[in-house]
Amino acid sequence: METEQEYIITVFSENKVGLLSQITTVFTCRNVNIESLTTSESALQGIHKFTIVVRTTPESVEKVVRQVEKKIDVLKTFVYTPDEVVQQEIALYKVTRSSSVEQLVRRHNVRILEVDADYIVVEKTGHKSETQELFRLLQPYGVQQFVRSGTVAVIKSRRELLNEYLEELEKMRKNPEQVLRQEE
Repeated sequence: METEQEYIITVFSENKVGLLSQITTVFTCRNVNIESLTTSESALQGIHKFTIVVRTTPESVEKVVRQVEKKIDVLKTFVYTPDEVVQQEIALYKVTRSSSVEQLVRRHNVRILEVDADYIVVEKTGHKSETQELFRLLQPYGVQQFVRSGTVAVIKSRRELLNEYLEELEKMRKNPEQVLRQEE
């Protein structure tokens, strides 16, 4: 049996209503749990990027990606392992205010967003393990609210794979016979 590992899947698409639901349905039908999901504009105008983190087998991730790419508004999907990307997330903590809490958060490289007579709101950016560790350390002081964003990631490669893919599509559109001859 194949062992599960973490994958970061990036889906590039047009910004269409209902696409998020279509994509998440693919994961549900394949019984793959989404650990984290973020969406945003990409560096290319008019193209949006979904960053999806899953823990599954290589076989399952391949099947999911093939199904996602069949969606009409999806341009291209790429799969990475954690060592192929730079990834971060952000966490916000609302904690009962005390001098001990203020000392703790200053030692953990956080940004203080708001200070009230009763509470303090801080922000920590880092890997999930780092944001979770700060949550654990703050719990004895009374964490009133805690929220963590999904993972955002960029690939380490110097090549932008989506650009290369779109350039190849443009070549095919302009001269399909020449592209086919080059492949032979």
